[in-house]
Amino acid sequence: MTEGKPVSEPPVAVKCLVWDLDNTLWRGTLLEDDEVLPFEVVRDVITTLDERGILQSIASKNDHDHAWSRLQALGLADYFVLPHIGWGPKSTSVRDIAERLNFAHRTMAFIDDQPAERAEVAYQLPEVRCYSAEDVARLTALPEFSPAVVTVDSRQRRTMYQSGFRRDAERAGFSGPDEEFLRTLDIRMDIARATERELSRVEELTLRTSQMNATGVHYSDAVLRGLLTDPAHEVLVITMADRFGPHGAVGIVLLEKHPAVWHLKLLATSCRVVSYGAGTTVLGWLADRAAHAGVHLAADFRRTDRNRMMEVAYRFAGFAEADCACTGALAAPGEEGVERLHLTPAPQPPPTTLRLTAPELADAALPHSR
Repeated sequence: MTEGKPVSEPPVAVKCLVWDLDNTLWRGTLLEDDEVLPFEVVRDVITTLDERGILQSIASKNDHDHAWSRLQALGLADYFVLPHIGWGPKSTSVRDIAERLNFAHRTMAFIDDQPAERAEVAYQLPEVRCYSAEDVARLTALPEFSPAVVTVDSRQRRTMYQSGFRRDAERAGFSGPDEEFLRTLDIRMDIARATERELSRVEELTLRTSQMNATGVHYSDAVLRGLLTDPAHEVLVITMADRFGPHGAVGIVLLEKHPAVWHLKLLATSCRVVSYGAGTTVLGWLADRAAHAGVHLAADFRRTDRNRMMEVAYRFAGFAEADCACTGALAAPGEEGVERLHLTPAPQPPPTTLRLTAPELADAALPHSR
């Protein structure tokens, strides 16, 4: 069976496009003409990017209330998350947006009609891609704005982030400890076996996650389909929801089971659920199930410049480099830089801040029922 391979070097996908307003999103200058209207192509570009799951924000030098009321009147305000409308440097606005979204600068883009503004952002934030307002019409055709798959979760990504901001605002006003606040959210985590219908979401997770991706390996649709029909493999999708709404698909587990050892080939979770301890919860569940099955756990891990938090989650769960004789049945790591971590599992208590629903992991020798 063909295994996953490290992602090559296609253009890094843009996760958020930050718009200027005057003479970029709309024709004219708001302070000089209250009746500014969007350029003809702008509305189509905004809605297309939104449907593809690309977030959009604003960095504009304007009076905030005036500009925002105009966006509302045009029916465009809801498409933008974390808008920065004021008089500070636009690089500061773009940086703040990236930090609030927890996005790497290389996944951010900025579009402005003014060369000086683009140069200021490029100088201060060299990894942010900058585009001229003249590029608006061709944005949707560029590979960095054209995800290979568009899923149900992609189409509702903006609303999920907006729910998250409301959740964060309530958290900021909560006076008790974080663990107590998490209990008030009524968080539900569901771990379920993937079906063919969910493969596009699974593949998207292997592509989009970086901070909480244990190996950075991309598993293609073809490889995932093969794993679904292999009784020795579990392809598991993690979804979460709470009283504010769904988080959607937030994680993937690829597990290969042998009689004496379970091999965790990949764990990836969205950065949106880092604060809920999603990775730690999944690792605890796996350790508990492995302990009850009487097997050892081995996990592949490759350090990147982004996944330090995932390494911490593995170490906190007890994974270490020490080898185990029972792992001799496993093939050596096939990807450059991948190391194998090990855990002798013990029964784990159930999570205290969320309700977990998960499948029983069938014996490796038996096909799954689907």
